[in-house]
Amino acid sequence: MRGLYAITDGPRGDLLAAADAALTGGARVLQYRDKSTDHARRHTEAVALLALCQAHGVPLIINDDIALAAAVGAAGVHLGERDADIATARTRLGPDAIIGASCYDSLSRARQLAAAGADYLAFGAFHPSPTKPHARHASPALLSDAAALGLRRVAIGGITPDNGGALIDAGADLLAVISGVFGAADVRGAARRYADLFESTRRPS
Repeated sequence: MRGLYAITDGPRGDLLAAADAALTGGARVLQYRDKSTDHARRHTEAVALLALCQAHGVPLIINDDIALAAAVGAAGVHLGERDADIATARTRLGPDAIIGASCYDSLSRARQLAAAGADYLAFGAFHPSPTKPHARHASPALLSDAAALGLRRVAIGGITPDNGGALIDAGADLLAVISGVFGAADVRGAARRYADLFESTRRPS
């Protein structure tokens, strides 16, 4: 798990085509994020996205919804501070599930989530985010400080191809992007620009 972590911005009519473009462009993880309450449509889309991800050899992570992740057999789930805890997700999804957690701007929260069994830790926002304009601001130093926890570190929030390299330098294993990929006119090209950052940026020791 290193590279672009693309997060969908549904609901949208061209979801599958856009997701395929992001994966073809080089996304290494795909998260299905849809905050609507249309459970039937979300289930149908998650099933289709899982098949797409499997074809690309990429894990599908479900945002917030443990029940949906379990129902479709997704690779895992991402949890925020108002979602279920990691123990609940682990019990429902099993020992091999990828369980990620939002740490926002808090190293203390990251330590707690690591101890609870998270598989990756997400920090941010690092830059103003059109998706969450009031998100807490995180310092890039958090990424290097969290290295001692021994888990994959995800950077999120207003990340562009121009500012993403500095976050990789600071220790990000994955750059999580929503609008920068799915809001682009050329989704595949946008994904490729993020993916290329991992080829041109030195991995920190």
